[in-house]
Amino acid sequence: MAALEFADVSVVRSGQRLLDTVSWRVEEDQRWVVLGPNGAGKTTLLSVAATQVHPSSGYAEVLGELLGSVDVFELRPRIGLASAVLADRIPPSERVRDLVLTAAYAVVGRWRERYEGYDAQRAEDLLERMGIAHLAERTFGTLSEGERKRAQIARSLMTDPELLLLDEPAAGLDLGGRERLVATLDALASDPAAPSMVLVTHHVEEIPPAMTHALLLRAGQVVASGPIETTLTAPALSDCFGLGLQVERRDGRWTARSAQPAGLGGAD
Repeated sequence: MAALEFADVSVVRSGQRLLDTVSWRVEEDQRWVVLGPNGAGKTTLLSVAATQVHPSSGYAEVLGELLGSVDVFELRPRIGLASAVLADRIPPSERVRDLVLTAAYAVVGRWRERYEGYDAQRAEDLLERMGIAHLAERTFGTLSEGERKRAQIARSLMTDPELLLLDEPAAGLDLGGRERLVATLDALASDPAAPSMVLVTHHVEEIPPAMTHALLLRAGQVVASGPIETTLTAPALSDCFGLGLQVERRDGRWTARSAQPAGLGGAD
């Protein structure tokens, strides 16, 4: 069973075609990165994968279930999600421990839920795994941006999901925060017991070395898709971003820069 199976998926909202006949398959043991410029459709693609948006046409299967014929509220606990939209819903006064724990009930904000001892232990274990166990009693509003990202990823893993979706987890981080997060995600992606993973980003520098596949989107359409080594090429990335690019991979990490020398032939 594939973790995700999209066939000619289009999403149209207010007359705008956000995704245009996208076909894509994610196998259970694969770790995908989705790249593209602003407005490419990356977040919409992830929203379909998270069962938050249904296709306007085509079909999408998530963990073997066809969207439109399945109760998404039963399916969503099988999916881990970390995104800016979720972060905006987290009360600043929420304790970090409770932020992770409440994922067991798919709610944000501790109220009167009853949790078993194994739930509390799993939350503690995930905080330790993300390197933020010492922040368990802190409130979400007092965390740095990097700490918030780690807390959200810990939360996304709480239900032991079969599919993990990360929407621009390194956005807003400084260089040190980005590198620490990339190392954390690389360790997660390298774990054979980890769920299938889809990571959305704008920047190749944010791709953990253990990612196996890449999908390039532009204007809602697939530019290239496949194993990361043969997909993240200079021609494909140049086509995706509409700019001549040089692409390099060293020690598992990717970099991209303009192929046009700075200061030649351009105006300020």
